Amino acid sequence: MKALEIVVFVLSALLILGGAILTVAARRPVRSAMGLLTAILGVAGCYLLLSAQFLAAIQLIVYAGAVVVLFLFVVMLLGPGAIAPRDSKSRAPRFIGAAIFLAAGGGALVLVARMAKTAVPMPIAPAELGTIEAMGRELFTLRVVPFELLGLLLLVAVVGAMAVARGKHRDPTRPTGSSPHSAPPQSQPEQTP
Repeated sequence: MKALEIVVFVLSALLILGGAILTVAARRPVRSAMGLLTAILGVAGCYLLLSAQFLAAIQLIVYAGAVVVLFLFVVMLLGPGAIAPRDSKSRAPRFIGAAIFLAAGGGALVLVARMAKTAVPMPIAPAELGTIEAMGRELFTLRVVPFELLGLLLLVAVVGAMAVARGKHRDPTRPTGSSPHSAPPQSQPEQTP
C-alpha cells in the first residue's frame, strides 16, 4: 500500500467510527443524522480505495443525498415534542447486553485470528472492475431484465406508500366509511309541533 492510500484509509476509518459513535450516542436526532452522514462519507472513501467508483457515487447520491435528507425532513416535521422521554430502565440489562456483545465480538476476533493462518490470498481484480463503465455494461446488457423488474418493484412500493399515507389523513369530522368526495350529511330541519 502506498502512503497516500494508508492516509486515506485511516481518515475513512476514523470518519466511519466517529460517525457511527455519534449516530448512536447523540441525544438530539439532528446530530445523530449528521453522524450517519459522516459514516456514509467514510464508507464512500473506502469504496474509492477499492477502485469501486460506481459504488462510491451511489453511496453519496442515494444514502448521503436522499436517505439522510429524508431523516432530517422527518425529524423537522415531527418537531422536538416527538423525542422519546428518557429511558427509566435499570443499568443491569444494559451491562448484560454490553457484556454479551463484547463476548461475541471477542469470539469473532479469535475466529478471524485462527483463520488468518490458513487464509488463501485473493486474486488481483481486473483494473476495470468496479468502474462506472464496467457496471453500466454489466447492468444494461446481461442484467437488464432484473434491473427493470427492480424499477417496477420500487414503483409499486412508492404507490403503496402513497396509498398508506393518503389513508391516514382523514377528516375527523367525516364519519368513517364515507368517501371524501361524497356530499356532507344534510342536517334535518327541526319539526315544530
